Amino acid sequence: MLNRDDMTFPFSEYERRINELRARILERHLDAVVITDPENIMYLTDYQTTGYSFFQAVVVPLEQEPFMITRAMEESNVIARSWVEVTRPYPDTGDAIQMLVDALREFNLADKRIGYERNSYFFPAYQQDFIHTTLTDGKLLDCFGIVEQGRVCKSAVELEVMRQAAKATQAGMQAGIEACQAGVTENEIGAAISAAMFKAGGEPPAVMPYVTSGPRTMIGHATWEGRKVQSGEHVFLEVGGCYRRYHTAMMRTVVLGELSDSMYKAQECMKLALTTMHEYIQPGMTVSDVDNLIRNIITANDVGARLITRSGYSIGIAFPPSWDEGYIISLKQGESTVLKEGMTFHVIPWMWGVDGDKTCGISDTIAITENGCESFFDFPLDFAVKKSTSVKNSEAEPAKNVKQLKAAASANK
Repeated sequence: MLNRDDMTFPFSEYERRINELRARILERHLDAVVITDPENIMYLTDYQTTGYSFFQAVVVPLEQEPFMITRAMEESNVIARSWVEVTRPYPDTGDAIQMLVDALREFNLADKRIGYERNSYFFPAYQQDFIHTTLTDGKLLDCFGIVEQGRVCKSAVELEVMRQAAKATQAGMQAGIEACQAGVTENEIGAAISAAMFKAGGEPPAVMPYVTSGPRTMIGHATWEGRKVQSGEHVFLEVGGCYRRYHTAMMRTVVLGELSDSMYKAQECMKLALTTMHEYIQPGMTVSDVDNLIRNIITANDVGARLITRSGYSIGIAFPPSWDEGYIISLKQGESTVLKEGMTFHVIPWMWGVDGDKTCGISDTIAITENGCESFFDFPLDFAVKKSTSVKNSEAEPAKNVKQLKAAASANK
């Protein structure tokens, strides 16, 4: 391992990650692991590239020096970004899996017990078939999740990087809200969000912002398609800011006109879900406990809305096509995973189908702390209402963000 001081984290952080991975390798009675998931490769080495559609792997033996298999052009990223000193690049005219097999033989691993990520998006079945039929002297065993065990609880330095991502998230959301007005296109709103994120130090996210308006808010995972926003409509925004591939995400809603009774109720329902979650969540709870807490509040609404998805998911390192780590942990019913300090989640008590034709959202990205949780954001929760204000909202100044909501809840005890 090359000790260098120009990576995302101190060299000692990567040493810790490799040492902890090796402890899990030993626990599973393996001799080495072949890691192909781009998030996991970056977690272990700081290597990243947009060219991850080409086969790449970091091989971590129990005792020998780790080495990487990459496309020849991507070797420059190994050299420029990571601590890895041993590489075996393959040309575009070459065979990536044959290079992997040859390297395993070169380092006397071909007859050992090798773990591989069977469920990795980037290690397709035909490549797995090839290595199974070629590497016949060793034992190939599924070790999917062996790196994620380390990723799920973020270290102090990872949390700091996520705070940098949160600055980009907030800047993008603020710009998106300001751009929302009758007559502009969803594309213009998306452009404003993106420009603000990048100006705030954000980097290309795993998913570009979600921007939908009016009836299009009922289309799951839709984003801008040139539609012109109309007066009286609402706009749904979901922004995921990125810094060094770490993400934080936020949902907000803009209303262009009067805030109807049903939309006001939806707003207050989601705020109550987040406030209650902040009051009660703590290490030791299961993810199912958290989901039930949030789901019960949202389900009790009388405006026809549903929470049709999980109520949250782990978030951190991500490459396209998704910014979430939900395949590691999701807040959903029936899951027994226990919350631990350092876990980070995008909590999404959003409401699908208000009045049957509107979807709106307020969400938060949190870190589990020793005794509870904390938000990465300091940003208004209320819907941004333009042109007019509802009577209910004008009667008193509402609590604007999670910190104020928690303080108000404590004062009322």
